[in-house]
Amino acid sequence: MRIAFYGSSLLSSYWNGAATYYRGLISDLHRRGYRTTFYEPDAFDRQQHRDIAPPDWAEVRVYPATEAALREVVAEAAQADVVVKASGVGVFDTELLHGVMAAARPGAIRIFWDVDAPATLAEIGAAPDHPLRRALPGLDLVLTYGGGPPVVDAYEGFGARRCVPVYNALDPETHHPVPAEPRFAADLGFLGNRLPDREARVEEFFLRPAALLPDRRFLIGGNGWHDKPMPPNVRAIGHVYTREHNAFNTSPRAVLNIARDSMAAIGFSPATRVFEAAGAGACLITDAWIGLELFLKDGAEVLVARDGAEVAEHVAALTPERARAIGEAARARILAEHTYARRGAQVDALLREVAGRRRAGQAA
Repeated sequence: MRIAFYGSSLLSSYWNGAATYYRGLISDLHRRGYRTTFYEPDAFDRQQHRDIAPPDWAEVRVYPATEAALREVVAEAAQADVVVKASGVGVFDTELLHGVMAAARPGAIRIFWDVDAPATLAEIGAAPDHPLRRALPGLDLVLTYGGGPPVVDAYEGFGARRCVPVYNALDPETHHPVPAEPRFAADLGFLGNRLPDREARVEEFFLRPAALLPDRRFLIGGNGWHDKPMPPNVRAIGHVYTREHNAFNTSPRAVLNIARDSMAAIGFSPATRVFEAAGAGACLITDAWIGLELFLKDGAEVLVARDGAEVAEHVAALTPERARAIGEAARARILAEHTYARRGAQVDALLREVAGRRRAGQAA
Protein backbone atom coordinates (compact mmCIF):
# COMPACT_ATOMS: atom_id res chain seq x y z
CA MET A 1 0.00 0.00 0.00
CA ARG A 2 1.07 3.58 -0.63
CA ILE A 3 0.72 5.92 2.34
CA ALA A 4 0.54 9.73 2.12
CA PHE A 5 1.43 10.95 5.61
CA TYR A 6 1.02 14.65 6.48
CA GLY A 7 2.84 15.45 9.74
CA SER A 8 5.08 17.89 11.55
CA SER A 9 8.52 16.53 10.62
CA LEU A 10 10.24 13.23 10.02
CA LEU A 11 13.68 14.77 9.51
CA SER A 12 13.89 16.96 12.62
CA SER A 13 13.13 16.49 16.30
CA TYR A 14 13.57 20.22 16.92
CA TRP A 15 10.44 21.32 18.87
CA ASN A 16 8.96 18.10 17.52
CA GLY A 17 8.59 15.31 20.06
CA ALA A 18 6.74 13.08 17.58
CA ALA A 19 9.79 12.57 15.33
CA THR A 20 11.00 9.39 17.04
CA TYR A 21 7.47 7.95 16.94
CA TYR A 22 7.03 8.67 13.24
CA ARG A 23 10.44 7.22 12.39
CA GLY A 24 9.90 4.01 14.33
CA LEU A 25 6.49 3.30 12.84
CA ILE A 26 7.14 4.32 9.25
CA SER A 27 10.45 2.45 9.04
CA ASP A 28 8.78 -0.73 10.31
CA LEU A 29 5.88 -0.35 7.89
CA HIS A 30 8.44 -0.04 5.10
CA ARG A 31 9.83 -3.45 6.09
CA ARG A 32 6.29 -4.78 5.74
CA GLY A 33 6.00 -3.55 2.18
CA TYR A 34 4.33 -0.15 2.66
CA ARG A 35 5.65 2.85 0.71
CA THR A 36 5.24 6.13 2.60
CA THR A 37 5.59 9.68 1.38
CA PHE A 38 5.90 12.00 4.36
CA TYR A 39 4.87 15.62 3.78
CA GLU A 40 6.33 18.17 6.19
CA PRO A 41 6.28 21.98 6.02
CA ASP A 42 9.44 24.07 6.08
CA ALA A 43 8.56 25.80 9.36
CA PHE A 44 9.78 26.51 12.90
CA ASP A 45 13.47 26.25 11.84
CA ARG A 46 13.20 22.47 11.80
CA GLN A 47 14.96 22.09 8.47
CA GLN A 48 17.92 23.99 9.92
CA HIS A 49 18.06 21.47 12.78
CA ARG A 50 17.69 18.14 11.00
CA ASP A 51 19.01 15.16 12.94
CA ILE A 52 18.60 12.51 10.25
CA ALA A 53 19.24 12.57 6.52
CA PRO A 54 16.35 11.71 4.18
CA PRO A 55 15.91 7.98 4.81
CA ASP A 56 15.67 5.12 2.35
CA TRP A 57 12.51 3.83 4.05
CA ALA A 58 10.35 6.85 3.20
CA GLU A 59 10.18 9.61 0.63
CA VAL A 60 10.14 12.99 2.38
CA ARG A 61 8.55 15.99 0.71
CA VAL A 62 9.46 19.27 2.40
CA TYR A 63 7.17 22.01 1.16
CA PRO A 64 7.16 25.80 1.70
CA ALA A 65 4.57 27.04 4.18
CA THR A 66 2.57 28.77 1.45
CA GLU A 67 -0.94 28.30 0.11
CA ALA A 68 0.37 27.43 -3.36
CA ALA A 69 2.59 24.66 -2.00
CA LEU A 70 -0.27 23.47 0.19
CA ARG A 71 -2.49 22.97 -2.86
CA GLU A 72 0.23 20.91 -4.55
CA VAL A 73 0.82 18.51 -1.66
CA VAL A 74 -2.90 18.16 -0.94
CA ALA A 75 -3.53 17.08 -4.53
CA GLU A 76 -0.99 14.28 -4.18
CA ALA A 77 -3.20 12.56 -1.60
CA ALA A 78 -5.18 11.20 -4.56
CA GLN A 79 -2.25 8.89 -5.42
CA ALA A 80 -2.28 7.03 -2.08
CA ASP A 81 -4.07 3.97 -0.77
CA VAL A 82 -3.88 5.32 2.80
CA VAL A 83 -4.11 9.03 3.65
CA VAL A 84 -2.96 10.14 7.10
CA LYS A 85 -3.34 13.59 8.59
CA ALA A 86 -1.45 13.86 11.88
CA SER A 87 -2.20 16.38 14.59
CA GLY A 88 0.15 19.24 15.33
CA VAL A 89 1.58 19.93 11.88
CA GLY A 90 1.58 23.55 12.97
CA VAL A 91 0.94 25.03 9.53
CA PHE A 92 -2.44 24.92 7.73
CA ASP A 93 -3.72 22.14 10.01
CA THR A 94 -7.39 22.70 9.20
CA GLU A 95 -6.76 23.16 5.49
CA LEU A 96 -4.68 19.99 5.39
CA LEU A 97 -7.34 17.96 7.18
CA HIS A 98 -10.15 18.98 4.85
CA GLY A 99 -7.96 19.07 1.76
CA VAL A 100 -6.31 15.67 1.91
CA MET A 101 -9.45 13.84 2.99
CA ALA A 102 -11.38 15.41 0.14
CA ALA A 103 -8.58 14.67 -2.34
CA ALA A 104 -8.26 11.02 -1.29
CA ARG A 105 -9.50 8.70 -4.00
CA PRO A 106 -12.62 6.59 -3.46
CA GLY A 107 -11.63 3.47 -1.59
CA ALA A 108 -8.60 5.03 0.12
CA ILE A 109 -8.31 4.52 3.86
CA ARG A 110 -8.65 7.85 5.70
CA ILE A 111 -6.90 8.27 9.08
CA PHE A 112 -6.44 11.02 11.62
CA TRP A 113 -3.37 10.26 13.73
CA ASP A 114 -3.32 12.17 16.99
CA VAL A 115 0.03 12.62 18.73
CA ASP A 116 -1.45 14.84 21.45
CA ALA A 117 -4.92 13.46 22.12
CA PRO A 118 -5.59 15.26 25.43
CA ALA A 119 -4.99 18.66 23.83
CA THR A 120 -6.99 17.80 20.72
CA LEU A 121 -9.94 16.45 22.70
CA ALA A 122 -9.98 19.56 24.89
CA GLU A 123 -10.18 21.70 21.74
CA ILE A 124 -13.00 19.80 20.08
CA GLY A 125 -14.88 19.39 23.35
CA ALA A 126 -15.01 23.17 23.69
CA ALA A 127 -16.10 23.76 20.08
CA PRO A 128 -19.08 21.84 18.68
CA ASP A 129 -18.23 23.16 15.20
CA HIS A 130 -14.53 22.22 15.40
CA PRO A 131 -13.27 21.11 11.94
CA LEU A 132 -12.00 17.78 13.22
CA ARG A 133 -15.24 17.06 15.05
CA ARG A 134 -17.12 17.56 11.81
CA ALA A 135 -14.66 15.35 9.93
CA LEU A 136 -14.64 12.38 12.33
CA PRO A 137 -17.65 10.46 10.93
CA GLY A 138 -16.01 10.38 7.49
CA LEU A 139 -12.74 8.87 8.70
CA ASP A 140 -12.00 5.15 8.81
CA LEU A 141 -9.74 5.32 11.85
CA VAL A 142 -8.46 7.62 14.54
CA LEU A 143 -5.09 6.43 15.82
CA THR A 144 -3.46 7.95 18.88
CA TYR A 145 -0.04 7.57 20.42
CA GLY A 146 -1.49 7.30 23.88
CA GLY A 147 -4.53 7.78 26.02
CA GLY A 148 -6.04 4.35 26.53
CA PRO A 149 -9.75 3.87 27.31
CA PRO A 150 -10.45 7.53 28.22
CA VAL A 151 -9.26 8.73 24.81
CA VAL A 152 -11.03 5.92 22.92
CA ASP A 153 -14.32 6.68 24.68
CA ALA A 154 -13.99 10.41 24.06
CA TYR A 155 -13.19 10.12 20.37
CA GLU A 156 -15.94 7.61 19.69
CA GLY A 157 -18.30 9.80 21.69
CA PHE A 158 -17.47 12.67 19.32
CA GLY A 159 -18.38 10.54 16.31
CA ALA A 160 -15.24 8.61 15.36
CA ARG A 161 -16.04 5.24 13.79
CA ARG A 162 -13.12 3.64 15.58
CA CYS A 163 -10.27 4.91 17.77
CA VAL A 164 -7.22 2.76 18.56
CA PRO A 165 -4.18 3.73 20.66
CA VAL A 166 -0.85 2.90 18.99
CA TYR A 167 1.58 3.61 21.81
CA ASN A 168 5.09 4.93 21.66
CA ALA A 169 7.73 2.21 21.58
CA LEU A 170 11.41 1.40 21.15
CA ASP A 171 13.46 1.10 17.98
CA PRO A 172 16.40 -0.95 19.33
CA GLU A 173 18.53 -0.09 16.31
CA THR A 174 18.28 3.60 17.21
CA HIS A 175 18.13 3.62 21.02
CA HIS A 176 20.48 1.26 22.83
CA PRO A 177 23.26 1.26 25.45
CA VAL A 178 26.39 3.26 24.65
CA PRO A 179 29.41 4.28 26.74
CA ALA A 180 28.79 7.16 29.14
CA GLU A 181 30.00 10.63 28.15
CA PRO A 182 31.39 13.06 30.74
CA ARG A 183 29.45 16.01 29.29
CA PHE A 184 26.20 14.29 30.30
CA ALA A 185 27.35 13.13 33.73
CA ALA A 186 24.87 13.80 36.55
CA ASP A 187 22.98 12.16 39.37
CA LEU A 188 19.70 12.90 37.57
CA GLY A 189 19.08 13.96 33.99
CA PHE A 190 15.87 15.27 32.44
CA LEU A 191 15.23 15.81 28.74
CA GLY A 192 12.20 17.80 27.58
CA ASN A 193 11.26 21.09 25.97
CA ARG A 194 9.86 23.91 28.05
CA LEU A 195 6.09 23.87 27.50
CA PRO A 196 3.33 25.72 29.39
CA ASP A 197 1.57 22.55 30.54
CA ARG A 198 4.81 20.90 31.69
CA GLU A 199 6.66 23.72 33.44
CA ALA A 200 4.96 23.49 36.83
CA ARG A 201 5.61 19.75 36.92
CA VAL A 202 9.26 20.30 36.01
CA GLU A 203 9.49 22.74 38.90
CA GLU A 204 8.05 20.13 41.27
CA PHE A 205 9.64 16.92 40.01
CA PHE A 206 13.04 18.23 38.88
CA LEU A 207 13.92 21.63 40.29
CA ARG A 208 12.56 20.94 43.77
CA PRO A 209 14.64 17.74 44.16
CA ALA A 210 17.67 19.70 42.98
CA ALA A 211 17.08 22.25 45.72
CA LEU A 212 16.59 19.47 48.27
CA LEU A 213 19.87 17.78 47.25
CA PRO A 214 22.38 20.63 46.83
CA ASP A 215 25.33 18.23 46.83
CA ARG A 216 24.00 16.25 43.84
CA ARG A 217 24.34 17.13 40.14
CA PHE A 218 21.27 17.69 37.95
CA LEU A 219 21.22 18.00 34.15
CA ILE A 220 18.39 19.38 32.00
CA GLY A 221 18.28 19.23 28.21
CA GLY A 222 15.73 20.65 25.79
CA ASN A 223 14.63 23.92 24.25
CA GLY A 224 13.45 26.95 26.18
CA TRP A 225 15.15 26.57 29.57
CA HIS A 226 17.94 29.13 29.05
CA ASP A 227 16.21 31.91 31.03
CA LYS A 228 14.54 29.72 33.67
CA PRO A 229 15.83 30.39 37.22
CA MET A 230 17.36 27.19 38.56
CA PRO A 231 19.34 26.00 41.60
CA PRO A 232 23.13 26.27 41.18
CA ASN A 233 23.54 22.49 40.97
CA VAL A 234 21.42 22.31 37.79
CA ARG A 235 23.16 22.50 34.41
CA ALA A 236 21.03 23.38 31.35
CA ILE A 237 22.50 22.32 28.00
CA GLY A 238 19.78 23.27 25.48
CA HIS A 239 18.57 21.16 22.58
CA VAL A 240 19.87 17.59 22.53
CA TYR A 241 19.77 15.98 19.10
CA THR A 242 18.23 12.53 18.74
CA ARG A 243 21.64 11.06 17.85
CA GLU A 244 22.82 12.15 21.33
CA HIS A 245 19.91 10.69 23.30
CA ASN A 246 21.63 7.36 23.99
CA ALA A 247 24.58 9.06 25.65
CA PHE A 248 22.27 11.43 27.53
CA ASN A 249 20.37 8.43 28.91
CA THR A 250 23.35 6.23 29.80
CA SER A 251 25.56 8.89 31.42
CA PRO A 252 23.55 10.08 34.48
CA ARG A 253 22.91 7.65 37.31
CA ALA A 254 19.17 8.04 36.61
CA VAL A 255 16.98 9.89 34.14
CA LEU A 256 13.62 11.46 34.82
CA ASN A 257 10.36 11.31 32.88
CA ILE A 258 7.83 14.07 33.53
CA ALA A 259 4.46 13.91 31.80
CA ARG A 260 2.74 17.07 30.69
CA ASP A 261 -0.30 18.07 32.76
CA SER A 262 -2.80 16.76 30.21
CA MET A 263 -0.97 13.48 29.64
CA ALA A 264 -0.67 12.81 33.36
CA ALA A 265 -4.35 13.56 33.91
CA ILE A 266 -5.61 11.22 31.21
CA GLY A 267 -3.04 8.46 31.80
CA PHE A 268 -1.94 5.65 29.46
CA SER A 269 0.44 8.09 27.76
CA PRO A 270 4.10 7.02 27.94
CA ALA A 271 6.35 9.54 26.23
CA THR A 272 8.95 8.53 23.66
CA ARG A 273 11.55 9.36 26.33
CA VAL A 274 10.35 6.40 28.44
CA PHE A 275 11.21 3.93 25.68
CA GLU A 276 14.40 5.69 24.64
CA ALA A 277 15.66 5.58 28.23
CA ALA A 278 14.68 1.94 28.71
CA GLY A 279 16.27 1.01 25.40
CA ALA A 280 19.54 2.54 26.56
CA GLY A 281 19.36 0.58 29.80
CA ALA A 282 18.88 3.71 31.88
CA CYS A 283 17.42 3.73 35.37
CA LEU A 284 14.20 5.67 34.90
CA ILE A 285 12.40 7.70 37.56
CA THR A 286 8.93 8.81 36.49
CA ASP A 287 6.06 10.80 37.86
CA ALA A 288 2.98 8.68 38.57
CA TRP A 289 0.23 8.22 35.98
CA ILE A 290 -2.57 5.73 35.38
CA GLY A 291 -1.62 2.89 33.05
CA LEU A 292 2.12 2.86 33.79
CA GLU A 293 1.95 -0.81 34.80
CA LEU A 294 1.12 -1.72 31.18
CA PHE A 295 4.67 -0.77 30.30
CA LEU A 296 6.96 -1.00 33.37
CA LYS A 297 6.75 -2.42 36.89
CA ASP A 298 7.23 0.01 39.77
CA GLY A 299 10.22 -0.83 41.96
CA ALA A 300 11.69 -3.38 39.57
CA GLU A 301 11.73 -1.77 36.10
CA VAL A 302 11.08 1.87 37.00
CA LEU A 303 10.98 4.09 40.10
CA VAL A 304 7.74 6.04 40.54
CA ALA A 305 7.52 9.37 42.38
CA ARG A 306 4.35 11.20 43.36
CA ASP A 307 6.07 14.51 44.11
CA GLY A 308 9.48 16.14 44.15
CA ALA A 309 10.29 14.89 47.64
CA GLU A 310 9.93 11.30 46.44
CA VAL A 311 12.19 12.02 43.47
CA ALA A 312 14.79 13.33 45.90
CA GLU A 313 14.43 10.20 48.04
CA HIS A 314 14.99 7.96 45.02
CA VAL A 315 18.07 9.92 43.91
CA ALA A 316 19.57 9.97 47.42
CA ALA A 317 19.08 6.23 47.95
CA LEU A 318 20.03 5.00 44.48
CA THR A 319 23.25 3.01 44.28
CA PRO A 320 25.05 2.28 41.00
CA GLU A 321 24.22 -1.40 41.38
CA ARG A 322 20.48 -0.84 41.84
CA ALA A 323 20.37 1.71 39.03
CA ARG A 324 22.00 -0.81 36.71
CA ALA A 325 19.60 -3.59 37.74
CA ILE A 326 16.52 -1.41 37.16
CA GLY A 327 17.83 -0.26 33.79
CA GLU A 328 18.56 -3.80 32.63
CA ALA A 329 15.12 -5.02 33.75
CA ALA A 330 13.40 -2.15 31.94
CA ARG A 331 15.34 -2.82 28.76
CA ALA A 332 14.42 -6.51 28.84
CA ARG A 333 10.72 -5.73 29.35
CA ILE A 334 10.54 -3.12 26.61
CA LEU A 335 12.45 -5.29 24.11
CA ALA A 336 10.05 -8.15 24.79
CA GLU A 337 6.78 -6.22 24.63
CA HIS A 338 7.09 -2.66 23.34
CA THR A 339 9.10 -2.31 20.13
CA TYR A 340 8.09 -0.54 16.92
CA ALA A 341 8.05 -3.95 15.25
CA ARG A 342 5.08 -4.77 17.49
CA ARG A 343 3.45 -1.40 16.82
CA GLY A 344 4.01 -1.80 13.09
CA ALA A 345 2.35 -5.21 13.19
CA GLN A 346 -0.60 -3.62 14.99
CA VAL A 347 -0.98 -0.89 12.34
CA ASP A 348 -0.53 -3.40 9.52
CA ALA A 349 -3.32 -5.55 10.95
CA LEU A 350 -5.63 -2.55 11.29
CA LEU A 351 -5.04 -1.43 7.70
CA ARG A 352 -5.56 -4.94 6.35
CA GLU A 353 -8.76 -5.27 8.37
CA VAL A 354 -10.19 -2.02 7.01
CA ALA A 355 -9.14 -2.87 3.46
CA GLY A 356 -10.64 -6.35 3.78
CA ARG A 357 -13.97 -5.01 4.98
CA ARG A 358 -14.00 -2.57 2.10
CA ARG A 359 -13.34 -5.28 -0.46
CA ALA A 360 -16.04 -7.47 1.10
CA GLY A 361 -18.53 -4.60 0.92
CA GLN A 362 -17.73 -3.93 -2.74
CA ALA A 363 -18.10 -7.63 -3.58
CA ALA A 364 -21.50 -7.71 -1.92
